[in-house]
Amino acid sequence: MQVSSQSQSQHRELVAFRTADQDFSVDIMSVREIRMWSHATKLPNAPEYVCGVINLRGAVVPIIDLSARLGSGDTPTSDRNVIIIIGIGSKTVGILVEAVFDILSVPQSEIQPPPDLGGEKGVAAIDGLIPRDDGMIRIVNLGRVVPIADSLVN
Repeated sequence: MQVSSQSQSQHRELVAFRTADQDFSVDIMSVREIRMWSHATKLPNAPEYVCGVINLRGAVVPIIDLSARLGSGDTPTSDRNVIIIIGIGSKTVGILVEAVFDILSVPQSEIQPPPDLGGEKGVAAIDGLIPRDDGMIRIVNLGRVVPIADSLVN
């Protein structure tokens, strides 16, 4: 039993998704649910990367376009898009992505640190990189991507 829990702790469980024609992931423990795209109500004077808010079982939840937040342009909304509902501290926020494609269990030894490029906005939002034969999967640092969670919904 102890060996099993030891090997579990050396793996990171991630939800992998695609946005801006790139592959990203977030820690599975941050994900509360995955929903199909639904229209978001715009908020006046909200940052450009905020799509608006949705009603999630009586709670007002801000929706952030991850592609726009990372500086890769707006995600064209379609019925195929997905909202990943995440918990950050006591707040709930949705991130708009093109599609969720996998649940990963990655050995910690396979995760590489991002290169130091002088604190560029997009790179600072990445906690690590998972090399794959066909490219890399980036691990998103939700605390850096969603700093507005406290200011949008109390």
